[in-house]
Amino acid sequence: MENRGSEVILRMEGISKSFPGVRALKGVRFEVRRGEVHVLLGENGAGKSTLMKIIVGAYQPDEGEIIWKGKPVRFSSPKEAQEAGISIVYQELNLIPHLTAVENAFLGRPITKGIIVDWKEMERLTEEKLRELGLSFPLYVPVKYLTTAQQQMIEIVRALLSNAQLIIMDEPTSSLSEREIRNLFQVIRYLKSQGVSFIYISHRMEEIKEIGDRVTVLRDGEYIGTVDVTEDLDMDQLIRMMVGREIKEKYPKEFAPRGEELLRVEGLTCGDKLKDISFTLYRGEVLGIAGLVGSGRTRLVRCIFGAEKVDKGEIYLEGRKLDIRAPWDAIRYGIALLPEDRKVQGLVLNNTVRFNTTLASLDKLIKGLFGFLDLRAEVKKVSYFIDKLKVKTPSMEQIVKYLSGGNQQKVVLAKWLFRDSEVIIFDEPTRGIDVGAKVEIYKLMNELIKEGKGIIMISSELPEILGMSDRIMVMSQGRLAGILSKEEATQEKIMKLATS
Repeated sequence: MENRGSEVILRMEGISKSFPGVRALKGVRFEVRRGEVHVLLGENGAGKSTLMKIIVGAYQPDEGEIIWKGKPVRFSSPKEAQEAGISIVYQELNLIPHLTAVENAFLGRPITKGIIVDWKEMERLTEEKLRELGLSFPLYVPVKYLTTAQQQMIEIVRALLSNAQLIIMDEPTSSLSEREIRNLFQVIRYLKSQGVSFIYISHRMEEIKEIGDRVTVLRDGEYIGTVDVTEDLDMDQLIRMMVGREIKEKYPKEFAPRGEELLRVEGLTCGDKLKDISFTLYRGEVLGIAGLVGSGRTRLVRCIFGAEKVDKGEIYLEGRKLDIRAPWDAIRYGIALLPEDRKVQGLVLNNTVRFNTTLASLDKLIKGLFGFLDLRAEVKKVSYFIDKLKVKTPSMEQIVKYLSGGNQQKVVLAKWLFRDSEVIIFDEPTRGIDVGAKVEIYKLMNELIKEGKGIIMISSELPEILGMSDRIMVMSQGRLAGILSKEEATQEKIMKLATS
């Protein structure tokens, strides 16, 4: 992809940053040219987010220099960076859900006439920016009722209204449909043509050639290299740069003998969004669930887990009918859910690795008549799972929010392995996780099915579904569209069923 110019608007040299027990960055260098999309790659924990937070003033570097438009800077806050022309769109969008698009677009800096807020002018400017980007959606409804893609565009509009010349995007496509991704790329290309620069963080390797101009790779907090994006860019080379080793098999699927029936669902109906779903999961099997956004995949597993109300239908475990009215019922029966949003639904982010690992199994650690917690047993078990799952953490007392996405996912899995769950449901297990950590998650799934567990895996990535599933269940508009064996499944057949 052709670079739009050679003027360097941002240069970072010798950036280092340490946290208690962790050195996050070690002498990193990085630059961005005007009108380019500079992709930043690296495994979880490589230092990408820390570097971005230093750029926008959320963190201060211990060492190093930042040059913005030819002048040394050190922003003291994201607001100061925004005023200088640098904005960031986080993976977890930074909007106020009950406020409108206009209110969010001018959050913290309303246009006023004297002491009166000029709503007409703010609406005019918001509509003007949306038209410029070829977009249109309601401006005066709470943004919580808009799609993720529309909310993301409000963040971009907010950045443009503050005259952003550099926009940082962290995993922008992780929750978007294919059509929404195409629209986002169209907006990015238009803004590039206007001289706006982007730092684009993504784990989706296939997006690099489509949207990137250059790629910089970080590994273990260090700068590894920068390469131009060309048609013959060697993606395997980028992976080797990221992980420091060659990953020979992207989906290291191993097969276990299919055992007896483990879970059976009959006629499950939840509201008007999920109708008459029936399927069986066997021991030693990965049952993939595919479907378009809104097909009912997540709602289905949340109903099985007791997180949403079941109106009709039966759930059986090893032939025994279950009475699941709440998640704790499912947990007691041996059903585990690694949710799509691990940060909101799977973890207590402000607590420790130890706390999160044992949270669902405290009843197993109680001893004596007075119900004291067996701390020695707890520490022993947590240490075992940290070692088994290769969780990268300074200690079990590390606060979970400071771990990388891949290691957070491992802590969620440790919680359910401690519980010794028989049915483990993975909802988007590798979303926002780097290629190296993905392979580790896949290998853990292999170990689980060899132990006779049953796995249900939801994924929006068809190569992942095809690569790791024994059978594939396809959903469409809240109904079961079909079940394919691994031998007969192709992307074309899955999409045909998903759009039926």
